[in-house]
Formats: sequence, C-alpha cells, structure tokens
Amino acid sequence: MKKHLVFATVLSCHLASLSVVAVVQASGAPQGLRAEAALPSRHPHVVQDALRFCEPKPGFWVDLGAGRGQVAIPLIEATDNPVVMIDPDAPAMAKGLALAREKGLADHLFAIVGVAEELPLPDNSVDLLVSRGSIFFWDDAPKGLREVYRVLRPGGKAYIGGGAGSGYPRWAAEKLVEGRRARLEGDDAPRWRRFVELRRPEQMRQWAEAAELPDFKVMGQGAISADDPDVGQGVWVLFEKPEG
Repeated sequence: MKKHLVFATVLSCHLASLSVVAVVQASGAPQGLRAEAALPSRHPHVVQDALRFCEPKPGFWVDLGAGRGQVAIPLIEATDNPVVMIDPDAPAMAKGLALAREKGLADHLFAIVGVAEELPLPDNSVDLLVSRGSIFFWDDAPKGLREVYRVLRPGGKAYIGGGAGSGYPRWAAEKLVEGRRARLEGDDAPRWRRFVELRRPEQMRQWAEAAELPDFKVMGQGAISADDPDVGQGVWVLFEKPEG
C-alpha cells in the first residue's frame, strides 16, 4: 500500500492542469478497423507476451499510447503492479481511469497527458514500457524510440508495436488477416496499404536503426500474417537498456 501511495503522490492525474493538447491518434486509421472489434480482445494476449518477453521487475511501468487503458488494466490484473498511462488523448484516459475505479484498481492506474516524442518522465526511471498500436501514429517514430530508451532504467525493457498476441485464437487471427487482405482491394485500399506498409518488420527495423538503439529485436511478420512462431499476428520491437 505504501508503494501505491507513492505512485499516487508523484503521478496523480491532474489532467485538466496539463497543457498538452489531446489528439486522437487513431484519426488516420483506415475504415474497417471497427469491424475487428467483434473479434475476441487482443489485449490480454499482448500483455502475456509482454510479460513473457520482458520478465519485468516490480516497479515503475508505463503504457505508452494507452488510450482507454486496454493494455494497462489487463497488465495490472495480471501482476498487481501499478501502471502509468501516457497518451495525448485525455478523455480516453479518463475513461480508463473510470473503468479502473469500477474494477477496484483506482490505486493502481494513473495517467499523464503526453506524447512519445517528448515523454514527461525523468531519465532512467522506467522499469517496463509497453506500447500497442501507438508507434504507427507517432509524428516521429525514431525520436519516440530514443525518448523511450532515455527514460528506461538500466535493466528496463520496452515492448513496442502492434498485434494480437501469440495466444490469440487461431481462428480469430486468420479472420483478422483475411479481412485486412480483402480491404487492400476495397474502397479504402490506399489507406489500408499504408496501414500494412507501416507495420512491416522492415519498417520497424528502420525506425529502430534510425533511433540508434544499441541493441534490439524485431519480432513478427506484420499486419497481414499470423504465422510468426513467437508473437503470432503483428510486429514488435523489443529492447533493453543495459546495466552498468
């Protein structure tokens, strides 16, 4: 309880007093994404992958581009570790905070309005940073990755990208991929092709190299493949700030 009170004191959610303007990151997303909401939730499976790959120590955990806390809340439920959401969209995070209160997690979930390119956090402060679906909407992905590396504590890890998670039901992953491939030839084809292009592993590797990360691992085969043995559908970059 004492640890949770420290989080509440340092990172209390005075969203109205923050000057960062909220921007809905998903505004550039192609039509048809909402139809995917009928499929099983991907977030709990992403959380399990993040925990498996990062093996984080208890401490200061961040969900970057958190939205309504779709990753942050399952992360808390799986571990009982507090999580700080960072997102430019204050109203979305307010919904996440309300849901956390309903679940009895009000003393575990916190929110800060901000963007990846200028993280409102000290150097060497974060033990775990997870970000699902956000990097593809950052204004400057390499700069955002450099900021993530800056705030990681030595030994801290980041898991950033997008996807369904390795434990996602196979039938649902196949339906997800099938729908996206079909939309590459539909009315909104140019935006869907851009959507897929941004989620290629080669693009993720290019961003990581441009950020001059000293060591990283790109995982997954992209938005329209569910065949990766490690992460299933999607693409991710995993990196750690070395100790010593």
